[in-house]
Amino acid sequence: MTALVTGASSGIGLQYATILARDYACDLLMVSNQKRELEESARKISLSFGVKAYAFYCDLARQEAAREVYDFAAGKGLTIDILINNAGFFFFNSLHDTPPETVENMVMLHVVTLTGLCRLFGADMCRRGKGYILNMSSLCKWMEFPGIQTYIATKTYIYSFSKSIWYEMKPFGVSVTVVTPGAVDTGLYGLAPDLRRTAVRIGVSLPPEKLAAKALRRMFKRKKTCMPGLVNHLSLPLFRHFPDWLVFRVMKRLETFEKA
Repeated sequence: MTALVTGASSGIGLQYATILARDYACDLLMVSNQKRELEESARKISLSFGVKAYAFYCDLARQEAAREVYDFAAGKGLTIDILINNAGFFFFNSLHDTPPETVENMVMLHVVTLTGLCRLFGADMCRRGKGYILNMSSLCKWMEFPGIQTYIATKTYIYSFSKSIWYEMKPFGVSVTVVTPGAVDTGLYGLAPDLRRTAVRIGVSLPPEKLAAKALRRMFKRKKTCMPGLVNHLSLPLFRHFPDWLVFRVMKRLETFEKA
């Protein structure tokens, strides 16, 4: 089998690529906008696990990105059996203070490119009668919170979109799994190292390798959804019923923290 992993040069994406190569003997098409890290990661995985690992440097936050990835795979003669849409980024800021290009890049990456990759590679999978798609949403899709408004909206799209195409593709032998993790121990959120270690120790944050392993097991079982972590399940009712007064109080505390 051959797996395509976006955002594969670091963090969760690198864990997906590593586990797929090590535990499932998958060849890889690794895509990222971090050229040096991507090429080095692909080289190490290929040497360590005896699989083919192709590195494709690409800025996925562009209209034409999905087609470029698809054409690269076709040019290499690769049949993509597994599509892992992992690439993403995060910012915390009010919408009116955020540069428009930052908002556009997030929508392009999380919505437009992900949708295009699912359409292009999903169509091939349906024609062959088999395949797996895994899309990364977020626990915050159940939240309505300032500062991460675009992140929440795009991750909500991913969740609804993934569950909808699950119905469309299942009759053709293609499974679609959407993952809704809470906090993950990566550099995405810009937390200090000591805070990251504390979050993992108390179970609030999940190590990326554990998240990737659990998500892949759910994917290969053809499950529609995956929410790893007991804390996430326990906190979900709170996220769904976050009172307005508490949101405003948190906003005020954050503003005080930023000015300090």
